[in-house]
Amino acid sequence: MNRPFLLKLPIKVKTYDIDFASIVHNAVYIRWLEDLRSELLVDVYPIESMFADGLSPILTRTEIEYRLPVYFGNDVLGYMWVSDLSRVRWTVEAEIYVGDKIVAWSRQQGYFTDLETMRPVRIPELLRRRWQEEREIKTNSQ
Repeated sequence: MNRPFLLKLPIKVKTYDIDFASIVHNAVYIRWLEDLRSELLVDVYPIESMFADGLSPILTRTEIEYRLPVYFGNDVLGYMWVSDLSRVRWTVEAEIYVGDKIVAWSRQQGYFTDLETMRPVRIPELLRRRWQEEREIKTNSQ
């Protein structure tokens, strides 16, 4: 499976993430997705560089499928990758695991905006180029 910019990140369940039954609250997954997205582009186009260039990523849609509960004390591992990149939109997908079981799946869509005009802009060329390179490398190695 082709997963450009694949990120693997351990996630620690905190005491404030759980409800009275020691189950992670659904809203916490949204924060975990934010953490994954923040780390996703660190090596390619970090948020500090985006801001310096006057750009910011904006989310327009989040889908999440909660498959199994996560409990306090579980070892959680998150994976995220850029599954689609068009001229102005990008899509990231994520899987969250406990052991070998997918406990949640997500797809998020968004675009980049010019911070001065707050208008959408084309996907930054650096991102587009690196995404295409990773897709070609992974396709050729299969």
